[in-house]
Amino acid sequence: MKEKKSKIEVQGFEITISSKNNDDYISLTDMTAKFGGDDLIYSWMRNRNTLEFLGIWEQIHNPNFKGGGFETFKKEAGLNSFHLTPKKWVEATNAIGIYSKSGRYGGGTYAHKDLAFEFGSWLSPEFKLYLIKEFQRLKESENDRLNLEWNLQRTISKINYHIHTDAIKENLIPLEITKQQVSFVYANEADLLNVALFGITAKEWRENNLTQKGNIRDFATLEQLVVLSNLESINALLIQQGLSQSERLIQLNKVAITQMKSLVHSKEVKKLK
Repeated sequence: MKEKKSKIEVQGFEITISSKNNDDYISLTDMTAKFGGDDLIYSWMRNRNTLEFLGIWEQIHNPNFKGGGFETFKKEAGLNSFHLTPKKWVEATNAIGIYSKSGRYGGGTYAHKDLAFEFGSWLSPEFKLYLIKEFQRLKESENDRLNLEWNLQRTISKINYHIHTDAIKENLIPLEITKQQVSFVYANEADLLNVALFGITAKEWRENNLTQKGNIRDFATLEQLVVLSNLESINALLIQQGLSQSERLIQLNKVAITQMKSLVHSKEVKKLK
C-alpha cells in the first residue's frame, strides 16, 4: 500500500506522520529535534525497559518476529558496550514496529504510534501529552474528511437516480449543438465534453472571460459537474464502440440535455446548496 504522509505541530516543532498498511508511524527523528537529535533514539533503545517493551509489542503484533535475536539483545542490555540501532534491531528480529529510511525529505527513523508515544514519555511526559493531543486532532480531521466524501458520493448516487425522471427546462439545460460544432475536429476529449455540456470549448470560454481566474469547469454548477462526470463514463463506452468524434458529440449532447433537465429541480441537489 502506498505510503501517505501528514504533518502535525507539537510545541513549535513539525512532526511527520507516515500512514501505511492501515497503521500510523510517527517520526522519532522529528520528535528528537526539540531535545537534541538522533542520538536520543539510540540511548532510548539501549535501555533494558525499552528493549523489553519493544519485544513484547512485536510478539503481540508481529507473527514473524524472531525471538532469538530479541533474547540475545536482552542478555546484552545494561552492558556499557551494548549499542542498538533501529537498523540492527530490524535486521536481527524482523521487527515491524520501527523502521528507518534515507532521504533528504521524510527520511529518518519512524515508529508505530504505540512505540512513538512511549518514546515521547521517555523524552518528556509533557511533550507526550501534546503529541497525543495533536495526533488525535489529525485523526479526527481525517475522519471528518472521509465522512464528508462518503456523504457526497452517497448524495451524488441519489442525484443520478433522479436522472431517469422528468423535470422542467431552465437556463442550465444545454442547447442542441449546431452542425458547425458537429463537423469541427476537437483537439482533445475534454473539449468534446465541454461542447456537449457547455456549448463551448475551454479556449472559447477563456476568451469570453478574460477577467476570471480558472477554467470553465471551475465555474460549473453542481448539476453540471454531476453530468460531466457521467459524460466521461459514457464517452469512454462510445469510444470502445468505435463511434467517430462527431457521432459521439451528438450522443453526448443529447445525454447532457436529458440529464440536466432531470437535475435542475432535484431535491437532493438543492440540499447541497
